[in-house]
Amino acid sequence: MKVSALLAARATRAHRKAWTAVFAALALTSLLLGAFGLTLVSAWSAQPRVERYAGADLVVAGDQTTRFSATSLGERETASAGLTERVRIPRTALSAVRGVPGVRTAVADTEFRVGLAGRAATGHPWETARLAPYALRTGRAPERADEVVVGGGAGRGGADSAEADRGGVGHIGARLTLRVGGRDAAYTVVGVADGPRTVVWFTGAEARRLSGHPEALDAIGVVAEPGTDQAELAGRVGKALDTAGVTGIGHRADGDPAAVRVLAGGERGEAEFLAAGPARGELLAALGSVAGAVVLVALLVVSSTIVQALRQRSHELGLLRAVGATPGQLRGAVGREVGRVAAWAALVGAAGAVPAYLGLRALLDARGALPTGLELTLSPLLWPAPLVTAAVTVLVARIAALIGCSRTATARPAEALRERAPGRARGITGLVLLGVGASSAGTAALQQGATAAAAAGAAAVTMVIACAVLGPWIAEGAMRLLGAPLRLFGPGGRLAAANCAASAHRLGAAITPVVLVTAFAGVQLSGGATMTHAADAQAHRMLRADMAVRADGGLTAGAVERIRELPGVRAATEVVPGTVLLARSELGSPELERLPVFGVTPERLTRTLDPGVRNGDLARLRPGTVAIGADRADSLGARPGSTVTLRFGDGQEARLRVVATYERSIALGDFLLARDELLRHTSLPGAGRILVAAAPDADRKALTKALARAVPGARVERDPVPVRGEAAGEALAGVVSVAVVAAIGAFTVIAVLSTLALIATGRRPELRLLRLAGAGRRQLRRMLRLEAAATVVTGLVVGAAVASVPLLAFSVATAGTLPYLPPLQAAAIVTVVVTTAAAGSLPPVWGTLRGRYPRKVFSPSGD
Repeated sequence: MKVSALLAARATRAHRKAWTAVFAALALTSLLLGAFGLTLVSAWSAQPRVERYAGADLVVAGDQTTRFSATSLGERETASAGLTERVRIPRTALSAVRGVPGVRTAVADTEFRVGLAGRAATGHPWETARLAPYALRTGRAPERADEVVVGGGAGRGGADSAEADRGGVGHIGARLTLRVGGRDAAYTVVGVADGPRTVVWFTGAEARRLSGHPEALDAIGVVAEPGTDQAELAGRVGKALDTAGVTGIGHRADGDPAAVRVLAGGERGEAEFLAAGPARGELLAALGSVAGAVVLVALLVVSSTIVQALRQRSHELGLLRAVGATPGQLRGAVGREVGRVAAWAALVGAAGAVPAYLGLRALLDARGALPTGLELTLSPLLWPAPLVTAAVTVLVARIAALIGCSRTATARPAEALRERAPGRARGITGLVLLGVGASSAGTAALQQGATAAAAAGAAAVTMVIACAVLGPWIAEGAMRLLGAPLRLFGPGGRLAAANCAASAHRLGAAITPVVLVTAFAGVQLSGGATMTHAADAQAHRMLRADMAVRADGGLTAGAVERIRELPGVRAATEVVPGTVLLARSELGSPELERLPVFGVTPERLTRTLDPGVRNGDLARLRPGTVAIGADRADSLGARPGSTVTLRFGDGQEARLRVVATYERSIALGDFLLARDELLRHTSLPGAGRILVAAAPDADRKALTKALARAVPGARVERDPVPVRGEAAGEALAGVVSVAVVAAIGAFTVIAVLSTLALIATGRRPELRLLRLAGAGRRQLRRMLRLEAAATVVTGLVVGAAVASVPLLAFSVATAGTLPYLPPLQAAAIVTVVVTTAAAGSLPPVWGTLRGRYPRKVFSPSGD
């Protein structure tokens, strides 16, 4: 032990420059693992915030989860997914809850879309204001059907209240024209209450009428009697609902019960912010999928950096072995040496993990990647969690150190100083990994959506590791190709060619991190860019409309019919967005896939929007029917006349008859529904729009004015944005992709820089010897530049080849196009690689090339 400790202490001081690169890689590893760990824990514990029901002890609402079961390997498995549209409950639940002992009051809540001064708002019964609680600032509660109370802002009292009272919609006695269900009606403001300005309260009877579903409720807020135990009351309420046979409204699939939930504590927010639950699951899935890739890259970078640092000292370690050091002493010395560096680096990284986590949260908020209401929270008890990932980082470093010195430690003393070529087992392992990566890419070519993306990512990881294992052979083959061009650059080029050919093992270590950054960045950036590029191209080809009519507060009833009757209008189509869920078995395992869809009015649809019909007729699109994208139709075996089963956003299941298949499904989505069919399952319809195709001889300016008059409160777009569906979690995936590329980029920059710097530092004696042999400084500089260029070219070419295999499979399977990478992003990858390679290859040896003659030829530390 004393010998190992002495050797470790001396080696740490002697090779502190070499350990600087290892320190940086380990610190970044600890930082990233800690930051991702905190984000995963935060997402796991995240809950929607409670606003409207903050004053309620319990909330009774429908089950916002749908389930699908299938048999996999003889076992029954169940997949579940959150629903983004309201699952309503029957009004009879209210009397059942009110009769429960311990319930002081039960308030029925229903929410509906309201157009308020040209903007979108929501309406509620006034009784629900007490559940927040929102108190009146001025005025009184509504008593008649034509009276309302409006929100004065989030603040309670003070200047905000005064401002609300002075003007706008908050003025007592003001007459408001509100649009509900496509119809305009006048109401008088009789009160201003705390709460958002986008909320309007009506009398209970008026809210029930305007909701459009008078016998259904969105939720019930329960206020308990003082001193009542909340858990016991929740049990009694649940039992009362079961006894009354209360279930969610609508036809659910077999095995997907329409239960009613009793929510307490932080769960109450789930009844308010319906998109928060599914978004939390998508965040966990996205972070989980990339965490594996980041960990693998971290292991690869840390291992290669430590192994390279020890390889530079192979002769020193061999000498210790030759003079009598035992394998245990050698392993102990190297383990202690690496452990000291790793411990300090891991602690530094753990300290930076918290700011990195906060930065990722800020990025998610800034990009709007998380829906309103979902808050990432972290208990103070979990803030020290990065210390656990720091310990994992130290463990990884110790394992890498044992691997790095294993060959020297196990060699016989007489053979320890001899350089050994990579063995056959390493070559076979690399070829097997290449085969596994190619087969994974083949799997990606046969799949769709998230499955294809996951298979492509796995193929990229596997093939990068294979390239790291096969590095010496790749370098040797590259030098056979580049040797002749290098020799054209004179003596410096001939020296570069000779050095590269003689040191394939060293060059392979330098090429590996370049391959890593090129392949990973290419796959991460190109995957999303390919789909976005293909979708945008399809959307532009699909659009036939000349104008669009939109109203944030909702379109008036019959707007599309009135527009069609205007002179100069050739066709008009109303388009509303939505989502559906497709239940299917993937290799026996159940899956629920959330898909963006559109609902349209089919009359003369192809004159405003051309989906590229392959079979069937879109004019036959009615409630109970559906059109399907061609690729999805092929995977489902569907054709015009057959039926498919879909689950809507509210969990209701429907068997729909296929009337057509179409080509442009990347932009339009895999399913096209009738507008009325989709709106039937949408709890708060968003701002739809009407696409208008003008007649060839129409006066565009006059038509614009006519459209504005035909739809009060609407705005007319002269250059309409193409119709394009946004997949669930697309914004979230974009933010996570940016974070992953930044993390992997930082890793690989450190790997390239440290590996090349370690190689260059170890070559100082060689460069001094070349100078003594007569090589000029200019020749040596040219040699080093050409060697760096050969490393960069080989790494970029191999990395691009590695990335192209899974990307080609993914893009052909999902987009039917070649992979696409924006030129600026491709240039950024090349620039980072070239700059990093130059910084790692040339500055470490500048001191050796200074002066007329070298002062010394060899130094044990490489200095």
